[in-house]
Amino acid sequence: MHFLDQAKIFVRSGTGGPGAVSFRREKFIEYGGPDGGNGGKGGDIVFEAVAGLNTLIDFRYTQHFRAPRGQGGSGSNRTGGGGEDLVIKVPVGTQILSEDKEEVLLDFTKVGQREVFLRGGDGGRGNASYKTSTNRAPRQHGTGWPCEEAWVWLRLKLLADAGLVGLPNAGKSTFINAVTNAQAKVGEYAFTTTRPQLGVVRHKSREFVIADIPGLIEGAADGAGIGDRFLGHIERCRVLLHLVDANGDDVAESYRIVREELEAYGAGLADKPQVVALNKIDTLDDELIAALSAELEEASGSPVIPLSGAAGTGVDWVLDSLIEAIGPAPGAVAPDDEGEDVMEWSPL
Repeated sequence: MHFLDQAKIFVRSGTGGPGAVSFRREKFIEYGGPDGGNGGKGGDIVFEAVAGLNTLIDFRYTQHFRAPRGQGGSGSNRTGGGGEDLVIKVPVGTQILSEDKEEVLLDFTKVGQREVFLRGGDGGRGNASYKTSTNRAPRQHGTGWPCEEAWVWLRLKLLADAGLVGLPNAGKSTFINAVTNAQAKVGEYAFTTTRPQLGVVRHKSREFVIADIPGLIEGAADGAGIGDRFLGHIERCRVLLHLVDANGDDVAESYRIVREELEAYGAGLADKPQVVALNKIDTLDDELIAALSAELEEASGSPVIPLSGAAGTGVDWVLDSLIEAIGPAPGAVAPDDEGEDVMEWSPL
């Protein structure tokens, strides 16, 4: 299945049905009077967030959505049938944006969330409703209220607890493959990851979702490489895991490049809690690992975890740090401070 996180669609609610002009005509009943019924209401445009979807690819092939109009009224004071609501199912994490992308109209953050976006027009009045003491045989009727229509953008922001960031080939795909059941592509060249990946981590009776996005390079905010278009998928993450390749020319410079791109993107990414890890240490000796870790710690101002996603070194340490930053699971009871064990960590 192809991944698509943006799509432009046209939506239109249903027009209200017209009211009827009718008069009661029955044998032996004199002066039957008007009995035209009202028109039916047009269908609404409704968006609903459902489970099991993680792409907007369906909206590439179906871009126009029109709810049915209401049916017209009829004699004997019969109201016309209302048009059925048109329910558009979207993945959790979808935002509905205005055509100029300047305003967020709706934001779907949980399964089952259902919102009426465009309301169908009300049905027109039949001539029976116009009858008065001075107008006993009205012939006017309502044509039905008009529909609403709009061009909107759908933008998908995947919901994850932790997000992976780093330069291309920093080992993000290898790490997510090691800790989840994701099957991200791994290769010895840049940009092997071309679309975001999600995986569920199960660690020490906890579950959380981690997102891997394509690597950032210098100038990504200006469109270099794949650009920063996928950074929206980690806007809602509670913590960022910043992986730095230990085999790079300058680990401090590698860290700085990514941080500057996060700051240029905005949306509070640079202010999120982060866990910094020096990845691919399985190819280095202990002395060089210690020197690079100290250099990276000075550049980042954060503790650095030596890590090897391929060999499994430091993986538990990283996952524990992520869980600590994410916080307790919903509904979990906080442990008592008294007698709580304090765990000593060893980098290797």
